[in-house]
Amino acid sequence: MFDFLAKGGILVVPILLCSVVTLAVFLERLIYFSRVRIRGFGLVKEVAEYVRDGEPARAIDLARGNKSPMARILASALEVIDNDRETFETVVVHSTEEEVRELSRYLQVLATIGSIAPLLGLLGTVIGMIKAFMVIQQMGGKVNAAVLAGGIWEAMLTTALGLAVALPTIVAHSYLVSRVDNYEAQLQDGMVTFIKAAGR
Repeated sequence: MFDFLAKGGILVVPILLCSVVTLAVFLERLIYFSRVRIRGFGLVKEVAEYVRDGEPARAIDLARGNKSPMARILASALEVIDNDRETFETVVVHSTEEEVRELSRYLQVLATIGSIAPLLGLLGTVIGMIKAFMVIQQMGGKVNAAVLAGGIWEAMLTTALGLAVALPTIVAHSYLVSRVDNYEAQLQDGMVTFIKAAGR
């Protein structure tokens, strides 16, 4: 297998490295998402009840005692709940964006790999074709079909490898982005519920 890949040239190395990074990022995000508890409408309503009852300290303690993204946003909102509405909404929006950024961490890496892997493969193919035609020139135009075919398939190997890495990377990126979008919608819904329930 290694001998086969080695025929693709030096650009096989960065393409394989891209595949390793893709797998690492995808698994890391899956593990992270499995530990994240987004749905917290029960927590939202309970915190809002404490606020309505004039017990903001208990509401903050409840929010800080929970490690979910929703709880962290609630804790930030409760710290400025007595401020004007504009400040309150600004803090809520900012806190929500911070949580979404944390959920989206490393996803740009996948998008980049999905874009550059085919280009690396194409570059490897171009370099391989150049080498093949250099061999033809050195042979003085006496083309040996076996030599020519061998040079061409070795050149095409990097394109195939680049596409083989890019396609699952794009699928993985799309899947993770859809998860983040779903989490973001849940966070926004939760904060709308809190604002209404707390009478803000």
